[in-house]
Amino acid sequence: MDLKLPEDQYKTAYISLSAEINVSTTEQIIATAFNLVTQGYNRLYFLASTPGGGVMNGINVYNILRGLPAKIIFHNVGNIDSIGNAIFLSGDERYACPHSTFMFHGVGFDMANVRIEQKNADEMLNGILADQKRIADIMVERTHLNTVEAADLFKEARTKDAAYAASKGIVLDVRDINIPAGSPIFSLVFQR
Repeated sequence: MDLKLPEDQYKTAYISLSAEINVSTTEQIIATAFNLVTQGYNRLYFLASTPGGGVMNGINVYNILRGLPAKIIFHNVGNIDSIGNAIFLSGDERYACPHSTFMFHGVGFDMANVRIEQKNADEMLNGILADQKRIADIMVERTHLNTVEAADLFKEARTKDAAYAASKGIVLDVRDINIPAGSPIFSLVFQR
């Protein structure tokens, strides 16, 4: 939800997020966002870096953040990889530090010692294609990328720099972080 208020009416919380996207981190990100909004913060400014993780978890975070009654800002402070890109795109405003990167690749399954029959392979391929479509739809909706460009990013499996992100509307601007003195800063800390 793109909350538009005069600048002096925002109550901003800065949130440091540097973790893989999994069930635990997803629940903590959502709980933190809910708690901050309940405390009256109407602008959540995420300082984010993630290697990605589970598609289901990332789409969950994306949808929740998009629906909050707060302005969501994301600032890439390192790497935004894989499903982290969908979460990043939930931001109403998005920025990247000059030396930050964005990595895109196709969706896959991790398996060990599993026998696959055709029906399993078909189900897995359908799941992969459906997940890639969901992510591509988000990318097309929230950036200047078209459907072909989004699909090509899945095939390329490449890391792009902040200048590329700016040229494609992934970010509004490439700039350093500037946290005003005295601002409330919340750090999401996860067990490793």
